[in-house]
Amino acid sequence: MNETATNSPTDPLPPKPAPADSGASAAPEAAAPAPDEQLAAARREAAAHHERYLRAVADLENFRKRTVREKDELRQFAAGRVIEDLLPVLDNLALGLNAAKAPNADLTTLVGGISMVETQLKSALTGHGLKEINPAGQTFDPNQHEAVSQQASAEVPEGNVIVVVRTGYSLNGRLLRPAAVVVSSGPAAQA
Repeated sequence: MNETATNSPTDPLPPKPAPADSGASAAPEAAAPAPDEQLAAARREAAAHHERYLRAVADLENFRKRTVREKDELRQFAAGRVIEDLLPVLDNLALGLNAAKAPNADLTTLVGGISMVETQLKSALTGHGLKEINPAGQTFDPNQHEAVSQQASAEVPEGNVIVVVRTGYSLNGRLLRPAAVVVSSGPAAQA
């Protein structure tokens, strides 16, 4: 007996539906766009992505150029505040030189004036983070001091600074120049 897809009145089960073709339907043109339309849509999407990519690259390049320009400007004008604070010192030095050239210049007055200008200069530089390193009598610190020689001393303990040959400086905690010092080697050895 041949079995058919139709049910006879004596069959208890309904007929099995035909297996569905994946992606296929009764009207293939209505459900999926034509390949030409898909290709055109993909090209439009690719063009939009490419345009966004080009804009991002241009924005990044503009940002890089602006950052370089701002760094250069900052580097050029960073010392502006310091120089503004030093201009009065230069003015006072010029006044001191003019006073020294006068025929009746008083040496004591000139020394006092130069001392005041030095104080003014140190004050201006301290205001910008400069700190003197003058370790006379302190323990030698190789991170802050440069030993130029050793000298025997009965008064200054071994390893301490006897004389500061050249003052050192740090800027906001960073060493600019170590202090050049003479270090005690302790009491002289008895021969």
